[in-house]
Amino acid sequence: MRFDLSHLGSWADLPFFTRDLSGFEAALTAEPRPWLPAPDRVFAALEACPPDATKVVILGQDPYPTPGHAHGLAFSAEPHVRPLPRSLANIYKELQADLGSCPPNADLRFWAAQGVLLLNTVLTVPAGEANGHAKLGWQRLTGQVLDHLSSDGRPRVYMLWGKPAQKAAKDIPAQGNLKLEAPHPSPLSAHRGFFGARPFSRANNWLQTQGLTPINWTDPGPT
Repeated sequence: MRFDLSHLGSWADLPFFTRDLSGFEAALTAEPRPWLPAPDRVFAALEACPPDATKVVILGQDPYPTPGHAHGLAFSAEPHVRPLPRSLANIYKELQADLGSCPPNADLRFWAAQGVLLLNTVLTVPAGEANGHAKLGWQRLTGQVLDHLSSDGRPRVYMLWGKPAQKAAKDIPAQGNLKLEAPHPSPLSAHRGFFGARPFSRANNWLQTQGLTPINWTDPGPT
């Protein structure tokens, strides 16, 4: 198996893709269990949001382990997925409480189109086994993505949901950025402080103070 990197743009210059990728291709080819998302969706978050366009980073844990849910953008799923994945349902509850509305379906690609990088710390998962690829080493890529964004000096919002995300972004400077740390929105932890954190209005207020356009979190517009 070989990943297609032709749509990665400048992300393809990260050292991971020359030093480490072949090892991941070999490991995933040898993986006896079915894994998610589809190979052509593994880097979808990076493909959808180039570094220069990134205004907000939402960092999660790993892809949805339910077949048919994960499509390469953290917390997002195809528009037909019902019921909503449980973490996404909790995100929408918080959006409703924070902004009074939420998107009509599971597809968050309209966030990515506005500069929201929907990245997991681990980019693959065995079907039905959450965190099953946590030790594969994807964190090397996640760390390089964050380092690259941090190094250009542009102001960004970092929404860090759960301890793996917070650990991955611990070296992102608070000065010049907005770091919003909260528990993961999964049913196991959302009640510990994700609900009531109001990350979406806080992010937009801060973006405006930086002279940046706020994110439309709720309305994907005509389809």
